[in-house]
Amino acid sequence: MLQLQAQNRDIFGKKVSSLLEQGLIPAEAYGHGMENKHICVERKNFASILKEAGESTIIELVIDGKKHPALIHQVSTDILGDVMTHVDFYLVKMDEKIRTSVQLNFVGEAPAVKEKSGVLIKAMDEIEVEALPADLPHQIDVDLSVLVDLNQSIHVKDLVVSDKVRLFADEDTTVATVTEQRVEEEPVVVATPTEGEGVAPAAEGGDKEKEAPSTEGKK
Repeated sequence: MLQLQAQNRDIFGKKVSSLLEQGLIPAEAYGHGMENKHICVERKNFASILKEAGESTIIELVIDGKKHPALIHQVSTDILGDVMTHVDFYLVKMDEKIRTSVQLNFVGEAPAVKEKSGVLIKAMDEIEVEALPADLPHQIDVDLSVLVDLNQSIHVKDLVVSDKVRLFADEDTTVATVTEQRVEEEPVVVATPTEGEGVAPAAEGGDKEKEAPSTEGKK
């Protein structure tokens, strides 16, 4: 199990900027039935743990020498998304099931894309699961090689997971599908008269109503 050292902190509010300047990230650790802990972690070490564990793998958070199984629950960044400014850790009990989201990892290549010029559409990128902390998968693989034909799909019921993991999604929900490429219709070109050409004007008086023949002088 990956281990991350943390230390208690008594700096809050705007003053936490001083921690960030020292390469530390202010954090909170909390969980069901557990006391909320105000801590901080080294940015460099945390970045390494986050890259390897993600947000669905249990790590050991060490506070004052005591080990706590925990999930990286939420990571906040600055407005540019470049600097991590805060972390929430969710402390878990190893004998209690928890619900969390797990990333879907798309592997392989869909023959319908390679051989039939189809378009791959990924309808989901994560899925909510429930399991004991030790049974949580780091990620769930989605094998795209089964997509042989156009308009073929992979559904939640096709995902391969341990029987110790429960998926919280309708089994017929589409995870990925291959569709046909859309063919754009060519614009219709309307012919316009060229210079010098035009519609012949109507003959003068051609539209006038004919007068009724005069009966004057007839007997």
